[in-house]
Amino acid sequence: MTVCAIEPAAGHEEGAGRAGCAITADGSYAARLALAGDSFFPERWTLDGPEPYAVPLPGNQPEEPGTEVQPLSDGRVLIHRLVGGRHAFSLLYPAGPGTGELALGTVECPDEGTRLRLLPPAPDGERAYALAVGRRSTVVWLVAGGAFGPEQLAEVPGHCLGGVWLDREGRMLALDRESGGRTKAVVVDLERGGEMSPLLQIADGSDDRLLLADPDSGLLLIRSDAPSPGRSRLGWGVLGSTLPVRFPECLRLADCAVTPFAIQPGQMLTPEGCAVALRVDGAFGSWVGVWRPAERRVHHFPAPAGWLAGAGLWTADGVLRLPYATGAVPCGVAGLRAPGQERRRAGLDVRPPVDRPKAPGSGEGPARTGFGTGTVTDGRAPSPDEPTHEDLPPQLPYCSGDMIGHLLPPHVDPPAHHDPGASSAPRPVPLQQAPLGQLVTK
Repeated sequence: MTVCAIEPAAGHEEGAGRAGCAITADGSYAARLALAGDSFFPERWTLDGPEPYAVPLPGNQPEEPGTEVQPLSDGRVLIHRLVGGRHAFSLLYPAGPGTGELALGTVECPDEGTRLRLLPPAPDGERAYALAVGRRSTVVWLVAGGAFGPEQLAEVPGHCLGGVWLDREGRMLALDRESGGRTKAVVVDLERGGEMSPLLQIADGSDDRLLLADPDSGLLLIRSDAPSPGRSRLGWGVLGSTLPVRFPECLRLADCAVTPFAIQPGQMLTPEGCAVALRVDGAFGSWVGVWRPAERRVHHFPAPAGWLAGAGLWTADGVLRLPYATGAVPCGVAGLRAPGQERRRAGLDVRPPVDRPKAPGSGEGPARTGFGTGTVTDGRAPSPDEPTHEDLPPQLPYCSGDMIGHLLPPHVDPPAHHDPGASSAPRPVPLQQAPLGQLVTK
């Protein structure tokens, strides 16, 4: 499953705060820092059962706000702490009434200006990676799943941000590399010692970043200022295709920040049919947008109450699963079926655990955990002062997008010395420069 590209965490790197939780690529587990009073503690969510449930994993002392957690597919949770100037990594797991902890080792960054953060969950769910961003270079670390603790895998010249997996094996990693005052997405081959090749080159003077990628369909979500210098726009393309990259007008929402966080997997030959989940932040707060490249319009839905904003994942049959937590439902998942793939009416399907008591001392009664067309609630009628689907911005009109640049077919570079046991992977070819005067709008 394709999940969100994690933003940097406060305390580890400048930038926006990260999503509300991290989810394994197969959707089986999630992990987050939960709050009890004024104290933070790790919490693991199990998502692949009949209903979700949470397991607290507190340590001997509360965690710092900048601590990062990430689940593995075996149910253990990786934790990244900053201790005495060193970055310490451990695996947490339930152990009877307490929490077991397996120390993996530490990483020391000699440059005080270096920031280290976890990369998005690896596709195989068995390993975890971190990115150490320095002034002159960026280092990719394997911090869990190796044989001897943290292991340096690659060093990339320049200041790199982002981090998107391009394949199911966890070999090809896309980073946004700053060089010469511009940012371009590059590909790092972790099985070739960090061999780097360009990925996005829309225009010489543009900043081209990769936000999301789906290995099944090859759909790429891009942010670039190529079509409007100085103003970044969302666009989409297909890896290894001759189709042009498009920058649809419908993704430009006035006075709103739009961030894609999940792509529908399993659409092998139809990238334009993949549903894309968008986090929309505006004057109304945060809500969920659903968009398909073929439709070129955005459908807007209210988020469930307590949504861990920016977190979610698609199932192959078109259901967006959104984790949420409230005082009455500390661990819940709302399902939203993508428009155009309804087995039932489109909208949120919120199913809190049956007969779950409200949190002690929360002062909350039964909570309405979702609203909108097709919503399943706790049974009570909504009050007149509650927001409704109509309170959100209307759907934008159908419109064509600008087209710029091209993605060329991939090729395979054979190793210098052939190894019969080594696996080959397609080498992404960069998005080539295209004159802005040849924009196509149909």
